[in-house]
Amino acid sequence: MSEVCNLSAAIVAGSEESSYVIKVDGYSSIKERIKHGKYVKSIPFTVGGHNWVVRYYPNGCPAENLPYSISVFLVLDSVLAKGVKAKVRFSLLDKDGEAVASHSRTTDENIFPTKDSTWGIRDFIKKADLESSVHLRDDSFSIRCDVTVVRRIHKGSRSVSVPPSDLHQHLGDLLKSSEGADVTFHVGGQSFSAHRSVLAARSSVFRAELFGPMKENSGGPIEISDMESDVFKSLLHFIYTDSLHVHETTPGGDAQSNGVMAGHLLVAADRYNIERLKLICEDRLCDLVDSDIVATTLALAEQHGFHRIKEACFEFLASPSNLEAMMASDGYEHLKNSCPSVLKELAASFLPAELKAVKDIIMTV
Repeated sequence: MSEVCNLSAAIVAGSEESSYVIKVDGYSSIKERIKHGKYVKSIPFTVGGHNWVVRYYPNGCPAENLPYSISVFLVLDSVLAKGVKAKVRFSLLDKDGEAVASHSRTTDENIFPTKDSTWGIRDFIKKADLESSVHLRDDSFSIRCDVTVVRRIHKGSRSVSVPPSDLHQHLGDLLKSSEGADVTFHVGGQSFSAHRSVLAARSSVFRAELFGPMKENSGGPIEISDMESDVFKSLLHFIYTDSLHVHETTPGGDAQSNGVMAGHLLVAADRYNIERLKLICEDRLCDLVDSDIVATTLALAEQHGFHRIKEACFEFLASPSNLEAMMASDGYEHLKNSCPSVLKELAASFLPAELKAVKDIIMTV
C-alpha cells in the first residue's frame, strides 16, 4: 500500500541531468502511521523525458529487516518506458541545502527495465541518527535525489553502442609492464618504475619535481622516506588508471583498516595535489566514520585541514552515545594529546548559539 503524503519534489536543475529536493514534512506522524515495508511517495517529476517518483520508507523497506533505518528508492513511473539507463544519487541536506557528506550515496549506471522498476538505498540513514542530528528541524528534513538519464546514440533507424573508454586499462598495463619507464622511486624498501610524463600530466607537484627548476636528479632513483610502499603503489595505480585498487573500495570490510588506508591515501593525494583522489578519500572517510576510528580520523582532519571530514566527525559526535564510545576508544588519547584545541571546539559546539561568549571562553582556555 502506498500514498502521496507530505512529500514534495522541487526541481533544482532541468534536462537530462536533474536534481530534486524531496522534503519530508511531519516526520514523526509519518513514522507512526506508515509501518515497516510500507512507503509514501513524492509527486512525479520528469528527467530525460521519463516520469519518476521517490518512495520513502520511514521504517525500512520490506526486502530487509531494517526497521531502524530509513529507506529511499527512485521509481520509473512512465508506462511505455523500457530499458531506461540512469545514474542516481541520494543525499541528506543540511540547513543550508548542502549535501551531508556522511549521508550521500551514489551508484554507477542502473537499468530500469519497465514502469515501476526501482533502485534505492535500504539503509539510507538510521532513524536514531536522524533524530539526534541537527538536520531534522521542525519535524521535517530534506533529501536531494540527483538523476542523470543516459542516452543511446541514434544514427537514422540504427542505434550505435559506444563502448566505455579503456584508456585506464592501457595506462594500467603500461604501469605494470614498466615499458619505457624513465624514473624510479624507492619507497619503504621497494622500488617502483614510472613514466615522468604521465606523473607530470596528473600532478602539478610531480611536474615541478621532475621537470621544474628544482627537478630531481634524472640519473638516480628518487627516495621517498615518509610514505609506506603500499600507499605509494596505490597512488601510482590511481595516477595511471583514475581508480582505486579493489581492496581499497570493498564495502563492508574492516572499517578501521579501510579508514587507515583511506587516510594515508588522502595525505598522499594532498601532498601531490591530486584533487580527484582527495575527494574520493574524503568521501570514503566520511562514510567510514564510527566510534572506533572517529578519534584518529578527527585528528587527521585537524592536522591536515580536511574540513569536510572534520564536519562529518563533529556530526557523528553530536550524539552523546557516540561521544562516549569515542572517549573509550584507543584513538582518544592520541586525539587529546595531539589536537587539544579540536576537543575544545567540539565541546563548544554542544552549547546553544546564544552562549557564544561561553564558547569563546572555552576556545581561549
